[in-house]
Amino acid sequence: MAVIDRRIGILFIVFVALLGLALARATYLGSVRAGSLERAAATQQVSNVTVPAPRGAITDRDGAELALSESADDIVADPYLIKNAVSASAELSSLLGMPQLTVLNLLTKPHTGFVYLAHLLPASQANAVSDLRIPGISLIPETRRVYPRGDEAAQVVGSVHLNGDGASGIEYRYNGVLEGTNGLRRIVNDAIGQPISIDDLKPTVPGKTVALTIDSGLQQEVERVLAEVGAEYSPQGATAIAVNPATGAILALANWPANGSASDLQDQAIGLNYEPGSTFKAITVAGALQNGVVTPNTPFDIPPVLQFADRQIHDAEDHGYETLTVAQILKYSSNIGADLIGEKLGAKQFDYWVHRFGFGQPTGVDLPGEQSGIVLRWWQYSGSSMANLPFGQGESVTPMQMVAAYSAIANGGILRAPHVVQSVGGKPTALPRGHQIISATTASQLRDMLRGVLADGGTASGAAIPGYDMAGKTGTANIAIDGHYSDSAYVASFIGMVPTDHPRLVVAVVVNQPHGSIYGGSVAAPAFQQIVGWAVPYLGIPPR
Repeated sequence: MAVIDRRIGILFIVFVALLGLALARATYLGSVRAGSLERAAATQQVSNVTVPAPRGAITDRDGAELALSESADDIVADPYLIKNAVSASAELSSLLGMPQLTVLNLLTKPHTGFVYLAHLLPASQANAVSDLRIPGISLIPETRRVYPRGDEAAQVVGSVHLNGDGASGIEYRYNGVLEGTNGLRRIVNDAIGQPISIDDLKPTVPGKTVALTIDSGLQQEVERVLAEVGAEYSPQGATAIAVNPATGAILALANWPANGSASDLQDQAIGLNYEPGSTFKAITVAGALQNGVVTPNTPFDIPPVLQFADRQIHDAEDHGYETLTVAQILKYSSNIGADLIGEKLGAKQFDYWVHRFGFGQPTGVDLPGEQSGIVLRWWQYSGSSMANLPFGQGESVTPMQMVAAYSAIANGGILRAPHVVQSVGGKPTALPRGHQIISATTASQLRDMLRGVLADGGTASGAAIPGYDMAGKTGTANIAIDGHYSDSAYVASFIGMVPTDHPRLVVAVVVNQPHGSIYGGSVAAPAFQQIVGWAVPYLGIPPR
């Protein structure tokens, strides 16, 4: 009995000792460590979440939305907190648009407390997920970029990366003003991860709206016409630009193809380097007129073949000896005539005027990725360079450079950078500064001569629109491949304006490597005619 009593005593002493230790530990945690434990608990239940700012919209000139942001959420799960994964996966699968088994596998993923179920789920679906109030399912607020008008003006508007930053086009060029400033939100969760209070610590500042000069109606028509060109001629690519020459405002800019692979997203209007062919003859003539070495009526004896250094120059149509004025050289697009005008001008002055019109450098259009073309300086010319440069072979340009140059011819001689942004945050952008490169008289003479291209016998007579006075120029240029001009690959183009005396619209169409027909007059000029024929009543341009 004494032994038993002794053992009970020992056990009692041990029990009292353990109880004392427990009380001491509780006192320590409740007083000495109370603050740090409270903070630790808080950090497990309180989180600060970045609230993305709504990205500014991109609109056309009249406010039609081409790009906008809408609320979206990332849906995440904590598998440790999911009590009934089978039931939860059944409820979530339809809202997430995923097979139930896939959701179940994510909800039961081992060794992790964080799993993404969906990225950028639209607000309506995300709210439905939130309403399920499934323990362990959380929403992270985000925004997603949407393009309400689909591929309309796709290369101009551009795109964004997965993180929402601008990747191309206006989205990239104006990313700084479109993105806004993110806010900060504090969320307090209960023990099962459900929010019990949400406080905004820092408000979001939405991005600014960028309004373009693009006219959505005209843009759609230009895209429709290019799609027809693509279907009929299966070119490698095509682009068209419509500009108000008085201001340089781009009213439409389209590419074909308009969507598809990443390479299709290149804006050919600023990225295509091509030899302009006969559309460049207007630049040669402009320099000669301005220098006073020719007038519109200066006659030239045009031989059947022109021997120039080591080359023989031919015209598109075979002919005997004939006499053509400068105006007729443009009307009939004589290569030989252009070379003879270039010879009067001289290599140094020809080079001067090429650069005076802005070739060899970017126009300064407010789009990213603009190319400069390739234009030699006169001291880099070979003995035969002036045999092909005056009629647009041996130098490369971009469609945007050609539009800028022809706009100068249209507006009285002022070269100005084209632009596509009308306002930022409601504040109009400054009109790009221009400078006089040729006199108003020279510009008027050029327009009058280019009128003949659409007249009877001109290389684009079929592109004329009854009742309207128009001027323009066709271009057909061989493409150089491996240092030699191809006899099957061409760029067909047409650039024109309406009305001739006081142009309100300049339109360029450039078709890269068409099949079935190769000439600017048969491929590009009809597209120009369709675009202008639709545009003149739409823009309120009256017939003569």
